[in-house]
Amino acid sequence: MIKHIVMWKLKNPGDAAGFKAQLDSCKGLVPGMREFEAAVRTEGLEANVDVVLVSAFEDKAALQAYLEHPVHVEVSAVLGGLRESRTVLDYETH
Repeated sequence: MIKHIVMWKLKNPGDAAGFKAQLDSCKGLVPGMREFEAAVRTEGLEANVDVVLVSAFEDKAALQAYLEHPVHVEVSAVLGGLRESRTVLDYETH
């Protein structure tokens, strides 16, 4: 299984709820997607970022299918303009 974790710091933290809603439109896009959870920072808890996506894919092919899916490509283009920074970690689990 491949874990795909992405974190964003937004130019305007007030955009976090809308940003998450856009991410949520990518849930279930491809076969082989096993987990998909988008969340925004919780006031009063420690955070260096505004939005996080934690997802898991059956294999590298499923992750690649997700990354190339037209809906994901469109959402990424829209959200790219809202972010100050983006951090990604993909790793294999056993």
